[in-house]
Amino acid sequence: MAGAGLWWSAGAAPAAPEVVRLGAADAATPVASTGADKLEKFKGAEPKPMPALSFVDAVGRRVDLADFKDRVILLNLWATWCGPCVKEMPSLDRLQGQLGGDAFQVVALSLDRGGRTAVEPFYKKTGVEHLAVFLDPGSQSMKTLTLRGLPTTILVDPEGRELGRVEGAVEWDSPEVVAFLRQFLGHGGNGGGGPARDRGGVMKTGG
Repeated sequence: MAGAGLWWSAGAAPAAPEVVRLGAADAATPVASTGADKLEKFKGAEPKPMPALSFVDAVGRRVDLADFKDRVILLNLWATWCGPCVKEMPSLDRLQGQLGGDAFQVVALSLDRGGRTAVEPFYKKTGVEHLAVFLDPGSQSMKTLTLRGLPTTILVDPEGRELGRVEGAVEWDSPEVVAFLRQFLGHGGNGGGGPARDRGGVMKTGG
């Protein structure tokens, strides 16, 4: 599968993935390319608990990852200053348009220090239509999730457990990846850009 990152299971150690490492220069970081067999290995992942994770939406309202309970979540950690992140964003948007709904949600969490003022113009410029704006301008998620670089994408089951993660850019709406993700979905449905609420209503860090 061209342009894919390297998946590993929640309980297994990764094998030297190519990724934009924190503190490294963009030009020195190639996009990883692996075969669909990597996804086959990932399917046997043993779920592990996810730490509590909070961030904010476009209007500054607190969002907890637990708000998305009962959906499969593809949590993508990214930033506008990360070349591989920018490369994969259109395919993440198309994936959300294709699978997003009551059973599945792409949560693209920006680590840009500029927050909304950095992300919204980027979304407009690149034609992102289906992804909601989620922000972590303080980059707390890097420590909480023990990230090694960006982009990092974590697959979370409906019980809020990590199934595995991938470092590096992926063609998220490729037929192989879509078919792989569908195996985790209990039912389909389009629409839905945010959490189901009960209440009212790697490179040098920067950007």
